[in-house]
Amino acid sequence: MLSTNNDSVGESTIRLMTRLANEYKALNLSQGVPSESPPWDMRLKLAWGVLNGMPLESASLEKKLLQNELVELIQNGPSGKLDQINQYSPPMGRADLRSAISEYYKRFYQYDVSPDEITVTLGATEAFASALRTLGRPGDNCVIIEPFHELYPNQCKIFYLQPVFVSLKATGSEWILDANELEEALKDAKMLLLNSPHNPTGKVFSRDELKAIVDLCLKHDVYIVTDEIYEHMCFDGTSHYVIPKEFPEIADRTLVCNSLGKSASATGWRLGWCLHPPHVSDTYRGIHDQMTVMSPHPVQYAAMHYFTLPDEFFQGLCRKYKERVRKLEGVLASVGFGIVSPQGAYYLFVDYTEVEKLNGKSCLEAAMYLLKEVGVACVPGDNFYGTIASKQAARHLRFAACRSPEDLDEATRRIQQHLGR
Repeated sequence: MLSTNNDSVGESTIRLMTRLANEYKALNLSQGVPSESPPWDMRLKLAWGVLNGMPLESASLEKKLLQNELVELIQNGPSGKLDQINQYSPPMGRADLRSAISEYYKRFYQYDVSPDEITVTLGATEAFASALRTLGRPGDNCVIIEPFHELYPNQCKIFYLQPVFVSLKATGSEWILDANELEEALKDAKMLLLNSPHNPTGKVFSRDELKAIVDLCLKHDVYIVTDEIYEHMCFDGTSHYVIPKEFPEIADRTLVCNSLGKSASATGWRLGWCLHPPHVSDTYRGIHDQMTVMSPHPVQYAAMHYFTLPDEFFQGLCRKYKERVRKLEGVLASVGFGIVSPQGAYYLFVDYTEVEKLNGKSCLEAAMYLLKEVGVACVPGDNFYGTIASKQAARHLRFAACRSPEDLDEATRRIQQHLGR
């Protein structure tokens, strides 16, 4: 169904709820901002890059840096050389960083992608925007699965693309995408935006589901643009699949967008990337260059360490966020929220209509009650739907379970105290 929204680009509701959480001194479970800092070694390298301006020249310097002799090394570091790291990098990103990203895909997915088919971007948000502008022309249809992250339709509006929405529907213990509805939407579309693990529902698309989507996109000559920022947060045996690796038949029509913001707890670093097929590389890189020039060079330098973090770090992400999601899930279920258990990411998209004190309220009213009366901020569920009809029928709230155990303990205490039966 075509969107009935006007062409205006709205303010982020998620960030609005964060500001209101600060104003009302509520626990912020609205925005997906982890409580932890980035890994220590990454922060040290960022400091080195900014303060010294030159790459580390040897393994011995690297070892000393990680032994906290940073100040001495900066004072006695390379002299008489031009500062590199605080100046422009190549627009597509440092060559060594793009090589590190290439090796990362070999390591985790046995996927060979050339550094020439990788562009480092200003976060996944810009990676996505550059992909839309690369593929789309004003008036082109762009299929979006709802509920969705709010940036998808807004970025379509920026580039005068027409969002076309198809719905995930909660059926028993999972969210299901209707293949017939999807095919109808794809018939006149230029691209499909696909997010897995999915924000806000926590759905992880199975290989069979992805195969069905790929087959339909091939049938109707549609590009796929993926958002994979929660790739390391798949629970209970579910797996993340990189579409151009798993389905090489559509590799030349798939752009993969990602970032380290969520996994490295570095949402403020704005370091993302896009894997793009060779025939669109020049266009993609030109658009990226003209919009942003580059991701900050010191961040690029420090980010290389992320791609070589040990397996234990990435496995720990899954364990950590699963534990937090399940804890919050149990408390919300106990006070009456309807829940389809998330398979990944770190959100809970829950039906509030059976909670006594929220029954009869609109999504916004329910969210504001939780904010003001309970002291817990979440996001109204209609923010994740596109058509007027689906917004009016929305009955969900989104909670982010990425905060610290202490914050979640306090949030669950408040929820039980104010909403408990």
